[in-house]
Amino acid sequence: MRLPCDFHEEAQRIMKKLHQLIAPVSGRTMALGQVPDPIFSEKLTGDGIAILAESAVVVAPCDGEITLFFETNHAFAITTKDGVQVLVHVGLDTILMEGEGITALHKRGDHVKAGTPILELDLDFMKRRHINLISPVLIVNYDKVVELHPHESGDEVEAGEDCVLEYAV
Repeated sequence: MRLPCDFHEEAQRIMKKLHQLIAPVSGRTMALGQVPDPIFSEKLTGDGIAILAESAVVVAPCDGEITLFFETNHAFAITTKDGVQVLVHVGLDTILMEGEGITALHKRGDHVKAGTPILELDLDFMKRRHINLISPVLIVNYDKVVELHPHESGDEVEAGEDCVLEYAV
């Protein structure tokens, strides 16, 4: 007896393990296409989701090793055990602050668990400087990913609690 072709596709989908990224900051989700910066909206640095940050603590979105930490503390990347690199870029123009208003709580090479605090933000300082706090959360090497499902745009999410992205490798 032959099974329908779509049965094979469904079986493959079930066999794939979906991984989740949790919100690194609390705030409102938005699709990358809505981000007012072509580097992110055109997915030149990766694919994922963005969050308009409303919380002062930025946490690890997944378990892994911090493999990249910008000197200005505005962005970091965590590489998971299966080689997926997740970039968290806090704000769109925070690089202009040259690290001012952002305190790193970890460093490159540290192994962290999802929900571990990585950065502390001085939100009042950033608001006074009119810093855009849209924060992309990206899978940089999305060639390793076979499925990617970002959270719906416009929802409120809680840092360290809510899933914002699912992917399969």
